[in-house]
Amino acid sequence: MAKVTLSRSLIGANPKQKATAASLGLRKIGDSITHQDGPVLDGKVKVISHLVTVEKA
Repeated sequence: MAKVTLSRSLIGANPKQKATAASLGLRKIGDSITHQDGPVLDGKVKVISHLVTVEKA
């Protein structure tokens, strides 16, 4: 399991990055969600790695 937290604003991010954050369920700064580890999550986090923090559980 991995806890993904939106730590930076989506203002100024390109639409692909905004869509990726929305697909993870992240809307506002400080939003956190727990997802299962896997290649899909790794790819999504890679796209917005500069906007989120990830904690492996």
